Amino acid sequence: MNTKDIEVITRIILNTINERETSGSGAGFMVPVGVSARHIHLTEEAVEILFGKGHTLTKKKELMGGQFAAEEQCTIVGLKLRAIENVRVLGPCRSFNQVEVSRTDAMKLGVSAPLRNSGDIKGSAPVALVGPKGALYLKEGCIIAARHIHMSPEDARAAGLKDKDTVSVRVDNERGTTFENVLIRVDPSFTLEMHIDTDEANASGIKHGEAARIIKRSGT
Repeated sequence: MNTKDIEVITRIILNTINERETSGSGAGFMVPVGVSARHIHLTEEAVEILFGKGHTLTKKKELMGGQFAAEEQCTIVGLKLRAIENVRVLGPCRSFNQVEVSRTDAMKLGVSAPLRNSGDIKGSAPVALVGPKGALYLKEGCIIAARHIHMSPEDARAAGLKDKDTVSVRVDNERGTTFENVLIRVDPSFTLEMHIDTDEANASGIKHGEAARIIKRSGT
């Protein structure tokens, strides 16, 4: 059985549990965990600078919300020319450039990347990006993405939650980790999934697709 089959089976089981046990307050609602590796979001202009005039991103793998992992990769260069190579670009293009890394990545790059929600890049860390056709300096845009849960409106109603709520989430594996201040993000295009970065996954022994349980709404 491959990883994709396991993820599908996990989602079916979690949907069945949630239909049976949801209390309407969010507590007890089950979500699969997705481990988010470092990646880059680019504007159309940035794509042309890095990959050549007229270049468009090539779709490699479909992701939720209309996003996709692209074939294209870049090198991130931080202070003192410290670099991380072969970092995946995600599409489609955005109206701003954003580089998402883990705390360990930020230390390797030598940058002070702040913990932020996606899209909140004002005053964030500067980095440079190097592609096969050019280089681009970003005076801001490098962040450590805060943990969050993607939900469809149907999932949110079932859990008794709404967009921008924050919750606590428990993973009952051998390390028994509780995550606080997990942001709820609701959109019709979203598939139910909690996103954490590779540092959080490694520290808590969580594997991609593992189940987690919402144990309370933050502040309650």
